[in-house]
Amino acid sequence: MKTTRRRFLQAGAAFLPVLSGWRLPAEAVPALKTDASGNVFLAPDDPSQWPAFRAALEQWRTETRARLAYRDELYRRPEFAWAASNYACGFLMMWDERFCDRRRGRFRVDDVLDEGVREFGGYDSVVLWHAYPRLGFDPRNQFDFYRDMPGGLAGVRHAVRRFHRRGVRVYLDYNPWDVGTRREAGPDLETLVELVRRLEVDGIFLDTLNRGAAGFRAKLDAARSGVILESEGAVPLENVCDHHASWAQWFGDSHAPGVLRHKWFEPRHLQHQIRRWDTDHTGELHAAWMNGSGMMIWENVFGSWMPWNARDRSILRSMLPIQRRFSSLFVGGAWTPLVPVECAGVFASLWADGNLRLWTLVNRTENTVAGPLLRVADESPQDYFDLVSGGKAAAERRGDGVLLSGSLPPRGIGCFMAGHARALGKGFGEFLKHQARVKSRGSFDIARPARATLQVPAPRVRLQTTVPAGMVAIPAATLELRIEMRVRECGFYESTPPEGHRLADSYRFQTQVFHRTVSFKAFAMDETLVTNAQFADFLRASGYRPRHPANFLKHWQGKRPPAELADLPVVYVDLDDARAFAAHYP
Repeated sequence: MKTTRRRFLQAGAAFLPVLSGWRLPAEAVPALKTDASGNVFLAPDDPSQWPAFRAALEQWRTETRARLAYRDELYRRPEFAWAASNYACGFLMMWDERFCDRRRGRFRVDDVLDEGVREFGGYDSVVLWHAYPRLGFDPRNQFDFYRDMPGGLAGVRHAVRRFHRRGVRVYLDYNPWDVGTRREAGPDLETLVELVRRLEVDGIFLDTLNRGAAGFRAKLDAARSGVILESEGAVPLENVCDHHASWAQWFGDSHAPGVLRHKWFEPRHLQHQIRRWDTDHTGELHAAWMNGSGMMIWENVFGSWMPWNARDRSILRSMLPIQRRFSSLFVGGAWTPLVPVECAGVFASLWADGNLRLWTLVNRTENTVAGPLLRVADESPQDYFDLVSGGKAAAERRGDGVLLSGSLPPRGIGCFMAGHARALGKGFGEFLKHQARVKSRGSFDIARPARATLQVPAPRVRLQTTVPAGMVAIPAATLELRIEMRVRECGFYESTPPEGHRLADSYRFQTQVFHRTVSFKAFAMDETLVTNAQFADFLRASGYRPRHPANFLKHWQGKRPPAELADLPVVYVDLDDARAFAAHYP
């Protein structure tokens, strides 16, 4: 009886053999409930219901796999193995000055990655977001925006290779709704696959989609090995077989952490938790930690600054090294959601194989919880470790069990591990020291981090008594501006959702009105935009040459614009080019 009891404890099933082949009678298995999105199995708050909840999960997975005749061949292919441990994905706006150095015409890859290590614990991948919200100002399509980056496609490929040298995978972005710009010679899919080949990327982020088009997988495999598809929406279960990842965007949850439906169905399917407009990310972090899944790190949201606070950064820095080192447990071990705990408001999952047991814990309360946290089966001569604090765990043997104690800060996380010394792996001692250093610099400050605004003063010109030809005088004034705009996730901060509001709800695309008070001195401005013909005259008179000529006036024919474009506004000039033009005509 003692051996049997230990086995059930190791499975984390509170002595109920839920995951060992024994099944509850059909009438004893409760119906699973989900959040509004249908993508999280909501957990009961009552611990006495957790064994039945786990039984229902197991039964659902078995029956659903059978119904779909599920096949996991793509998850077993070695070129896709990286996707299952892609825990931290950074969302990069390619024109963000933190990433794009326009003056030097290059990307600050190492600067971005160094900041990622320092602030978040490092990225496993990045999304190179390119077009929206600039798309539509001219005929360029989404693919042109990659072509027009510093150095063209060769410059982007060079950046991708620099990410690869640092062990970071790279996604391209695809916007299927881009239908009002110039068209490619062939279908979007063909162009996208060609960009994958030329830029040597590792994944496609399917913006607004829940799956890629039929045949996408075969075309990607022909272009480049190991390229995955990751959808913004939840992938239909029948497509999990060929989509290695998806976003867990604005998913709901229960007080007792729920179970990600796709992660439970296929443990190697990686989901990135994301609520981009929230300032408190602990809900996402808890879901990722309890489900062995990932996080999307996104602070520049289409030009609006939404920084992570110190507490959330500290939690993620503690999580990621554990997830990466013990990834085999999170993607291939026996996962037992909601094992028994010793404290109200604390919840735990168990991840185990034949040699190691790892418990992920979350504190759902706003207070520090300290003292006994877990009672587990004793598997002597195993040792017990606190992987967040980076040292031996406070373990007290009581009969054939062990009581594990510790301290969890408000909304914080914990992690215990039990294992034989030989199973802990090479460098485990250094790993613990690293975790201790991470914890020592942690902060649970939840204030919004300050960020200085860089304002570039406009160049001064001499005062003129007459208005130059082609310009109009604007008198000095103080005005109350009434601004009316549709909510589109970009522009003014007033156009962004209020705290805790899900953008996909009724807030999106509503018309919003707000006001600005502005004061200015008298000035003159051109009656029309600068035309191609006027810019050609400027070049001829000034001899100006741009610092980075790669895309400069590339729509012209040689040194002159086509006749049909002469009176249209000039494009393919940057801010330095515009300032040079203005300085030439003071």
